[in-house]
Amino acid sequence: MDKFSNHVKNILHGFFLAIGTTIAEPSTILPLIVNYFGGSSMLVGFFAALLRGGAIIVQLFAAFQAQSYALMLPYLRRVFLVRFFAWFFIGVAIVFLGDDHPNLTLFSIGLGLFIFSFSAGFGAIYFKDIIGKIFTHKFRGKTMSYRQFFSAFGGLISGAMAALVLEMFEAPYSFGYLFIISSFVMGLGYLAFGSVDEPVKEEVSQREDSFKQFLHNSLALLKGDRELQTQLKTFLFAYGYLIALPFIILDAEAKIGLDGVAIGTLITMQMAGAMLSNILWHQLSGRGLNKQTAHISILFQIAAIIIAMISTSLYEYMIIFFLIGAAIDGNRIASGNLILALAPPKKRPVYIALQVNILSLGMFFSILGGIILQFFSYDILYSITLVTLLIAFIYSFYLEPIEVV
Repeated sequence: MDKFSNHVKNILHGFFLAIGTTIAEPSTILPLIVNYFGGSSMLVGFFAALLRGGAIIVQLFAAFQAQSYALMLPYLRRVFLVRFFAWFFIGVAIVFLGDDHPNLTLFSIGLGLFIFSFSAGFGAIYFKDIIGKIFTHKFRGKTMSYRQFFSAFGGLISGAMAALVLEMFEAPYSFGYLFIISSFVMGLGYLAFGSVDEPVKEEVSQREDSFKQFLHNSLALLKGDRELQTQLKTFLFAYGYLIALPFIILDAEAKIGLDGVAIGTLITMQMAGAMLSNILWHQLSGRGLNKQTAHISILFQIAAIIIAMISTSLYEYMIIFFLIGAAIDGNRIASGNLILALAPPKKRPVYIALQVNILSLGMFFSILGGIILQFFSYDILYSITLVTLLIAFIYSFYLEPIEVV
């Protein structure tokens, strides 16, 4: 465990994946693409939800299958291949359909995002189980904070690249080129992690006779583990920021106007927040202070939404996206470390699936945000988001501080 080569490959995967996926960041670029082709605020929320969490029940099915696998990497490589082609397809569809067939273009974008995210339902189980196998609890927090630091650095590069492409080419070709270029960059990350040295798992669970029985056993496990319940409540409500996040960029565009440089700047600020905050998350997670990481991250989210309610300049929006970038990575570190520390090795896929499956419901908060904005105002949208985050903050005080060794 804790091999340096695996550590480097984990970081490279995060770095190149961030460059690729930031091109369609649900809080910046993606809402503008959907809006360009005539999509409503509800469709913006739906597409943001597709990208962040297009698969729910499939994650439990993946865990049902994976709990008896001694090796996960062969299955993860297949997921990588599917995700590459789904992302590439979106870019090709935008370039060749574009303005001539806006509805078909939107459908193609949605289809590509669904396949990309649906396959991640399997990939998340395989990836996290591999991470649990190749790194110790103590080193895992460090390697993931390094991964997120360099992922954010990749996001900075992506923001600059997006600004350049958006300025050089007219829409919708600029959008399509972004997806095509980023798919190949993303592929470099897939190649890196696809070559990690995965040990054979010695403790595997006997697979149940049916998926129905597996669901019954998983529900019983969830009901019997109070610490798991508290974790899930905390981080599900922490996803409340997604109620408002995809629409902040549209609010900014209406208030102050945004050109390609301004959009690239906001992406860069979000990635800078993620990158710099990982210096803090690295220190906290290395000492096992994941509960404190959750406290701080949720407070950052609350502060960002409060500022969004009163923002009237680009500088204020830069602060908002900086805080959001920091908070997203903090929550990811805290929730990931806590679930892997809590789960028994042979039941790790089940614990991961329960968390990913239930927290994926939070990915669809953006749809709720789209509905709220369709019928009400930004003030109502931001207020409901704040209430949800305050509930998460209260629950975070009941998290058990799990010792890491």
